[in-house]
Amino acid sequence: MTPEEKKNLRVTACRVRQGIIEGTFRAKSGHPGGSLSAADVITYLYFSRMRVDPSDPDRADRDRFVLSKGHAAPALYSVLAQRGFFPVEELKTLRHIGSRLQGHPNMNLTPGVDMSTGSLGQGVSAAAGMALGAKLKGLDSRVYTLLGDGEIQEGQVWEAMMFSAHYKLDNLVVLVDNNGLQIDGAVSDVMSPYPIDEKLAAFGLFVQTVDGHDFDELERAFDRAEAEKGRPSAIVLKTVKGRGVSYMENQVGWHGKAPNEEEYHQAMDELAEALAREEVR
Repeated sequence: MTPEEKKNLRVTACRVRQGIIEGTFRAKSGHPGGSLSAADVITYLYFSRMRVDPSDPDRADRDRFVLSKGHAAPALYSVLAQRGFFPVEELKTLRHIGSRLQGHPNMNLTPGVDMSTGSLGQGVSAAAGMALGAKLKGLDSRVYTLLGDGEIQEGQVWEAMMFSAHYKLDNLVVLVDNNGLQIDGAVSDVMSPYPIDEKLAAFGLFVQTVDGHDFDELERAFDRAEAEKGRPSAIVLKTVKGRGVSYMENQVGWHGKAPNEEEYHQAMDELAEALAREEVR
């Protein structure tokens, strides 16, 4: 990745975060915390890794992304808007009646959404099915799925891991957004999933752990995952819930709460300052 490409990713990620705040504020509801923690990796996928075409979102040989932690839809919508699947202005309609951008992704409504998700634990199974389907059809497309660290407390997740390893789905990359917090508190207190990396490896996946906000680390990890043959890959992303908005960072209360007007302006001011710094960096 060139310095210019990395700069462009950082700038885009700032804009994605602005879209997350804009959408949740206008909706007066939503999940900003886990959307902000996932913003960098989804930005990286759509702007540096995945083979997608906004002018033909349903092309058969496209790479696919499944947001298994479907409540982080504001992050996915914001990335899709920045990538050109629909107008950025549409982010203001998040969760409104008649909007294409509902509280959880709907593949029948929203251009660029590959799977309807929201019932936690199920998205990774759909992603595994997509990966197997691609192999059976002889397609070279790859499938990426993002789970929350609280979500992996669901048993179906581990059935999907076993399935993926059994069928040697080396075109599947499982991502875990390990921000350490879920709706009821710290994941280690609610139902500890640790050690996440060892458990994934025990189910037969090739596992890496990286800083989920560092584009260099992400690039290396995805390159290594793509080179792995004969088994699926998993990347555990060490992230910060609420990343980019000072008063939201590492605060469990921002899992599922929208900012009020004062909080909205503070968040947008902080993100505008971050964007300005990145643009001249």
